[in-house]
Amino acid sequence: MAEISAALIKQLRDATGAGVMDCRKALEECSGDLEKAQAIIRRRGLERADKMAGREAAEGLVDAYIHPGGRVGVLVEVNCATDFVARNEEFKNLVHEIALQIAAANPVAVDVDGVDPAWLEKEREAYRAEADVASKPKDIQDKIIEGRLQKRLQEVVLLKQAYVKDPSKTVEELVKETSGKLQEPVRVRRFARFELGR
Repeated sequence: MAEISAALIKQLRDATGAGVMDCRKALEECSGDLEKAQAIIRRRGLERADKMAGREAAEGLVDAYIHPGGRVGVLVEVNCATDFVARNEEFKNLVHEIALQIAAANPVAVDVDGVDPAWLEKEREAYRAEADVASKPKDIQDKIIEGRLQKRLQEVVLLKQAYVKDPSKTVEELVKETSGKLQEPVRVRRFARFELGR
């Protein structure tokens, strides 16, 4: 097994925010390969977040963001389990990043369950009216429509959207990573987005 230097552990810590022992174990598992160690830390963070999903998250923060020029404004509420974590810089940064995401990407709901059923039906009807769909048998139409609707939901549902600052992950993955690092459940509860003239 390769010797893991303190400098390498520090580099992994700086990149992931994980604890010293977690970084050492990840680096030992992959013989000092920094990229593989980051993937291990990320996976473990997501696993921790999934285990904590059942815990109540009644504390948290409300963040306000006004885009320069004052044309777009966002209010967002993100919850965690303790007021200690709510005061943590990592948590505060996550809440602000989510507010920026909402301002930039204009989602219609936090999650799929929050999407207005009337909006979903309107989208389905629009897809059904497209020429390439209308010419197909009904069962094929339904599959095409659901496929297109799922793709559309990835664009308009906050947690399903690609994170604007790192499109390689979704907002949901960003939230789970932070939840894993903080070892507490983190949930985006609600938001309101205002745009001048709309």
